[in-house]
Amino acid sequence: MENLDVMVLRTLRDWRKAGKRALLATVVRTWGSSPRPIGSIMALAEDGAVVGSVSGGCIEDDLIYRHTQAYAAQEPGHQIPSGPPGFVKYGVTADEAHRFGLPCGGTLELLLEYDPDAASLNALVQALESGRLVRRTVLLADGSVTLEDAQAPEELTLDGTRLVNTFGPEYRMLLIGAGQLTEYLATMALFSGFAVTVCDPREEYRGAWSVAGAMVVSDMPDDVVTAFRPDRRSCVVALTHDPKLDDLALMEALRTEAFYVGAIGSRRNNEARHQRMIEHFGLTAADLQRLRGPIGIFIGSKTPSEIAVSIMAEILAVKNGVVLPRDMEVAQAKNLRAVQPNDPGLVCATR
Repeated sequence: MENLDVMVLRTLRDWRKAGKRALLATVVRTWGSSPRPIGSIMALAEDGAVVGSVSGGCIEDDLIYRHTQAYAAQEPGHQIPSGPPGFVKYGVTADEAHRFGLPCGGTLELLLEYDPDAASLNALVQALESGRLVRRTVLLADGSVTLEDAQAPEELTLDGTRLVNTFGPEYRMLLIGAGQLTEYLATMALFSGFAVTVCDPREEYRGAWSVAGAMVVSDMPDDVVTAFRPDRRSCVVALTHDPKLDDLALMEALRTEAFYVGAIGSRRNNEARHQRMIEHFGLTAADLQRLRGPIGIFIGSKTPSEIAVSIMAEILAVKNGVVLPRDMEVAQAKNLRAVQPNDPGLVCATR
């Protein structure tokens, strides 16, 4: 599954290029609890087709009803929505919050852009598809839009004259090794909106790969990392347990802005990896501070599917800026619980 924002904008562009009336809804303010964060977007076509989300569903239903009725002119007093952007607020009262499925005390405000320009949408989508980070500015007076490259992700801003929202290319994940654990993790990453690349020079592993939607390459991992050019929306995860494949790739990844760099393995293997990198590759303890391992959060898992859940949870937490309690780290949790698997073969795999 691709990045949701890109999907929304691409669909909206296609509707407008086909001559359909449509609107773009953006969550611009929230009070109390909110189902969707500020900056979330949704597109709605005149025939009721919708892509994206601004709530848990009830607000979408209300927007669909109100605007399809207006487009169809089936009810007196309904006018075809047009003109400059407008605001709509949901959950102002407790009754309304309950009606629209908002949490207790939750209120959100949307900015509705009517019939966004197809050419501007096309330029934005093409920029995102080429891997650029784009700042989109909407003037509230007339709905005119300007686009410019951004250097870093920014929070949505709204003042009396304009809305500024930054859109980035989809998040990317590079996985080293094409084993069973990688298949589970790649599947979870794909439905979480990541573009997934899997690298494994071992033909016997690539030949058994079965996850559609992930790109599989056969070059040496360190070369793949260099070509991948990880940025702030990228993560690199080594899953082979083979130092010949993992170590150089991890070293290359640590030189980039990747938001997450980590490797599978036990506490002992992780310590050995650090030691190798210091002794043989000249890295320092400071260089290795960003290297995560053992990766994942501690949920007592032992099977590949459960281990993948723990790894994906940690990656998403880091992506979303959530600092996890230290006792959720695998190494810390095992140290506290003195977990020692009886089967040595499970040491590398146990979360």
